[in-house]
Amino acid sequence: MISRREALGFAWLGRLAFAKASQPATAVDFVVPPHACDCHTHVFGDPARYPMWSGRGYTPEPASSAEMTALHKALHMERVVIVTPSIYGTDNRATLDGMKARGRNARGIAVIDGKTPERDLDVMNRAGVRGIRLNLTNAGISDPAVARQRLQSAAARVRRLNWHVQVLTTLGVIAGIQSAVLDLPVPVVFDHFGGALAEAGIHQPGFGDLVDLVRSGRAYVKISAVYRVSKLADYSDAAPLAKALIGANSERVIWGSDWPHPDSSPAPGRKATDLAPLLQIDDGRVLNLLPTWTGDTDIRRKILVDNPARLYGF
Repeated sequence: MISRREALGFAWLGRLAFAKASQPATAVDFVVPPHACDCHTHVFGDPARYPMWSGRGYTPEPASSAEMTALHKALHMERVVIVTPSIYGTDNRATLDGMKARGRNARGIAVIDGKTPERDLDVMNRAGVRGIRLNLTNAGISDPAVARQRLQSAAARVRRLNWHVQVLTTLGVIAGIQSAVLDLPVPVVFDHFGGALAEAGIHQPGFGDLVDLVRSGRAYVKISAVYRVSKLADYSDAAPLAKALIGANSERVIWGSDWPHPDSSPAPGRKATDLAPLLQIDDGRVLNLLPTWTGDTDIRRKILVDNPARLYGF
């Protein structure tokens, strides 16, 4: 009799014929500089080898490091940052193996908790991990006081390694932790436009606080996952947000695809253990937005090459 884990693995293999992570349908229409980096991706492995956390909020389809390599070949991206997704809790093995598959051109962002021993951090540091992620959104943390405490504790854990803290949260929380970010001994990186909504524009509450943090140099922001920010088919309403952030401090802005585009949003009748199909996003079309956000080739090189090299130690 096969185990439940083996059964999950066989089911996963059976889905490979039709469950494919998206690949770019649109060719990149500008010159991507050498050593460009996609600063936000995930790997979803075979659950027989990489079991998902029982407390996860969704169950994605698989997305392999080989598929990621094909994506980046099409996008002319040499470097990558792989982020441990929430479905694995504090198990970073899928991320570490994905990094190993990409070799010296990969870096990682891990998820840890208070039980993670220092020796594990040292091992991950040698493997190329350069930060930890606080997913405050999925944890349901909207109280800035709680967020501030989590952020300060995280910074204390990683300070000796010269890592940074990557945060997924809302603009409201960012506004409430602004002073704490300025006082931290390590950089902070905010995911996905800091949780801004394109339709609300540059004057939405909290966005000015994010801009100020970027301007200060104490925080980075990922202009990533634009499809989560905008509801328009062409994502055109995200341009003012991107331009404001780039204009505030182009040395603190990085780009990421958010491939393979997991659908972590609640769906009527869908349980956390039900399969949530990956979103089919055209990353070539998304990357082509960058020249519309800044026509300056030097600034694009900062966003795609120089800033990631500094932050992740390429």
